Amino acid sequence: MTERAVSAETPDTEDVRQVLVVGAGPAAHRLADSLHQRDTERRLRVTVVGEETWQPYDRVALSTRLDGGADLTLEPAGVWGDDHIRLVLGERVVEIDHAARTATTDAGRVLVWDDLVLATGSSAPVPEIDGHEHARVYRTIDDVDRIVAEAASLADEHGRPAKVLVAGGGLLGLEAAGGLARLGADSAVVHSGGWLMSAQLDEGAGRALGRIISGQGIALHLGTRPQRIHVDGGRVTGVGFTNSQRIDADLVIFAIGIRARDELGAAMGLELGPRGGVEIDTACRASLPGVWAIGEVASFEGRCTGLVAPANAMAEVVADRLLGGLAEFTTVDDATKLKLSGVDVASFGDALAKADGALEIVYADPARGMYQKLVMTDDAKTLLGGIFVGDASPYASLRPLLGTELSSEPAAYLSASGMEPPAGDDLPESALVCACNNVSAGSIRDAINGVHDDACTELGPLKACTRAGTQCGSCVPLVKKILEGELAKSGIEMSRALCEHFDLSRQELFESVRVLGLTSFEEILARFGRGLGCDVCKPVVGSILATQQGSYILDGGRGALQDTNDRAMANMQKDGTYSVVPRIPAGEITPEKLAAIADVAMEFGLYTKITGGQRIDLFGARLDQLPDIWRKLVDAGFESGQAYGKALRNVKSCVGSTWCRYGVQDSVGMAVQLELRYRGLRSPHKLKFGVSGCARECAEARGKDVGVIATDQGWNMYVGGNGGFQPAHAQLLASDLDDETLLKYIDRYIMYYVRTADRLQRTARWMEDIEGGIDHVRDVVVNDSLGLAEELEAAMSRHVDTYEDEWAATLADPERLRRFRSFVNAPNTPDPSIARVPERDQFRPATAEERADGRAVLLAGATIPVRGRDE
Repeated sequence: MTERAVSAETPDTEDVRQVLVVGAGPAAHRLADSLHQRDTERRLRVTVVGEETWQPYDRVALSTRLDGGADLTLEPAGVWGDDHIRLVLGERVVEIDHAARTATTDAGRVLVWDDLVLATGSSAPVPEIDGHEHARVYRTIDDVDRIVAEAASLADEHGRPAKVLVAGGGLLGLEAAGGLARLGADSAVVHSGGWLMSAQLDEGAGRALGRIISGQGIALHLGTRPQRIHVDGGRVTGVGFTNSQRIDADLVIFAIGIRARDELGAAMGLELGPRGGVEIDTACRASLPGVWAIGEVASFEGRCTGLVAPANAMAEVVADRLLGGLAEFTTVDDATKLKLSGVDVASFGDALAKADGALEIVYADPARGMYQKLVMTDDAKTLLGGIFVGDASPYASLRPLLGTELSSEPAAYLSASGMEPPAGDDLPESALVCACNNVSAGSIRDAINGVHDDACTELGPLKACTRAGTQCGSCVPLVKKILEGELAKSGIEMSRALCEHFDLSRQELFESVRVLGLTSFEEILARFGRGLGCDVCKPVVGSILATQQGSYILDGGRGALQDTNDRAMANMQKDGTYSVVPRIPAGEITPEKLAAIADVAMEFGLYTKITGGQRIDLFGARLDQLPDIWRKLVDAGFESGQAYGKALRNVKSCVGSTWCRYGVQDSVGMAVQLELRYRGLRSPHKLKFGVSGCARECAEARGKDVGVIATDQGWNMYVGGNGGFQPAHAQLLASDLDDETLLKYIDRYIMYYVRTADRLQRTARWMEDIEGGIDHVRDVVVNDSLGLAEELEAAMSRHVDTYEDEWAATLADPERLRRFRSFVNAPNTPDPSIARVPERDQFRPATAEERADGRAVLLAGATIPVRGRDE
């Protein structure tokens, strides 16, 4: 069959050109989305053909798929609903006839085109060594899902963690090794270079990264490569290296780079690059008329690249050209920033200092796993590039300054150096703020000021209209600062209203409630708000009242204000069940308590997992089971871990001076003291602490909201660190503190944060936004510059004195227990019509035999607590 490369629902007309895109990856998605927005007259009809069954997805975030089947579908997904754009999945184009302008798929579909765009991407090569057919690759969603399933199967079969060897110490290889290690596998990496990420990092940075990765328990084999995969009975048993070493392995994964999938282009007679790929010019045109190439298959100036930013830029150029424009692709941006196996890594510009006369300003701290470098011209004025490992916080502000003169001494821009940072360089109009989407500072300012369209004076609309910050998100803080700066120039104050019902910010509302002594949502709404409230302001008010009053969070009508998790005092999971997390201060636990958790897990059939915060998570509980579970846990001496609330989650610690030969202070004792002091305190966002017994930093305290590191003289206190989407290292607040002073400073810091932060604002973002940053916070906490010290300490003291375990209080009150019925009229016995299949399976109707012997449960999807009038 032969068909036009158009949607079957749209009639063909002679003045409409047919565009066929071969490949359905990120570059194809960007091209389709750009044409969807630009082609307002619908002069083009676009067909995108992809051999995978998945809609175009984010390959950069592939490692998140290892942690639980994340949905990586690229947005906007609505582009595929356009009448002029069609997505064909599960078919591979196998032949292209340039003379006839047709393409044939493996399903026998023949598509006619006027313009052909090759976006076939690349493949993951496996060298043809002995046993190579047993290797796996790390390239697609299907690859990742298969690897996860195979590692789990091998672990079950051997009764131990699967031994996984990843060949390749670049981005993908380290992501694969780190992700599998998080799943419990025994991971190792072999890399031909002398240090990790040798294509992007210099030796100092690569070795710093290597120390961090090794510290996570991932074995490194550097300066060698696999020579043979040993197989016995069809199963992998080990790998032999070129240096004659052999290691045991159950699973071998190759992530040694990419190879452009240029076979269609070669068969057509297109000119290929010297290292493969379809050669393109500055218009992204291939060597035959009507043919274009974008993304990883395109070779520009003899080079293919696997990065997002150049692929997006190529797609935009082709979209412009197809509509008659003159856009050009002029350079490949190599800037890279990522959270690699829990470690910040970034590089940009001439990172390896190849330019003549380049100077390198380096700060390295091997003990902390930190390496920061700026590459400057020989006069130390113009920025040429940089590398960051361990702390990449300077990247966002420095990347747009590439090629410009810095206003201060280069070392001042390195956060690790401890020098006073410059007040800030005004970004030139041409400075690239968002490399992923090629958005300059000038474009962002134009959008804010409404130069070409309506002014975008809020962050959300600004991101939508410029695309800045919509891909990897690393530039969002800088976009926000540009927005605030432009509005300030115009005399416009950014709205900090909590929501449509409250014009006050969270900080203003907190202080107003405190000063006036208001005790209910109704009072607060009547005094400061309007309407009935919403899912934004209600939890905020609930948190404010809980912080100030310290009473049971669901009493006094406050139950209706809480999120689902706070109402159930447990975390709802995607299948409608709940997880239970008892508090284990500092990870210290007795054998008797471990046995109690095991008994509960076995009695209720719960899945158990040790969390990253040194606690044990129990998954799969029904709402109506929570009181019975907690009764047993409370009787065993446990209390709520507040994992469901915006509160202190945990205090992580190393073993400290009690056991470790390097420890100089009792980190476990201090961590227990901190967790018991600040447990249950409601705050704008979750809080995590860490206490390390020495400078080796095994508790990763500098990645926490409050980090405490032991010294010979006492404790160093760090603040404002966190992980998540925008990770940040904590900053030093005070040094060599005794126990009493440390607690006093933490009291002040936390209460000042609780009072002044915005809704759902982590401490890292709060300290970025607060005027004066760390210096201001230090003045308030250490020097009492605002005269609030006694007041902040008193507020914390009230919390400590009035703390009551929420689950113990619930179990002691029959009225409070009523909230945990799954339905208003639920009986005490389970519904015998529903049965739960073992772990990882789904819910299904119970058999007659199961109903007879009582194996049924009351769950067929999500169960939602029904609130009574008193809530």
